[in-house]
Amino acid sequence: MAKILIVDDSSLSRRILKAILELEGHQIIEASDGIAAIELYFLEHPDLVTLDLVMAGMTGTEVLEKLISLDRSAQVIVASADLQTFTQKTVKQVGARAFINKPFVAAHVLEIVNAVLERGS
Repeated sequence: MAKILIVDDSSLSRRILKAILELEGHQIIEASDGIAAIELYFLEHPDLVTLDLVMAGMTGTEVLEKLISLDRSAQVIVASADLQTFTQKTVKQVGARAFINKPFVAAHVLEIVNAVLERGS
């Protein structure tokens, strides 16, 4: 399966998402902030990144912009509790492939992740 980098400052959110994705056999790498996420992205070369928007230091949008500027083919899914249409449109314009709402619903998460992975391969 895929190698997925989960970026979220909430350890609870990372654990929930990790549990969902591991059920499908995905290999999980975790980062709790933007700087670590960018470093891990280039060290580990994950197939996909899930990215929270609200984090201390670099925001998720800043991380997304940096990843896309350094690797136009980066497969990033934003995972956020922000339900505003404007936010979803903005991150997709920056380069996010999809948006997953929190709290996570396992079936929806897997559907979105699998769709993005299939498009990217």
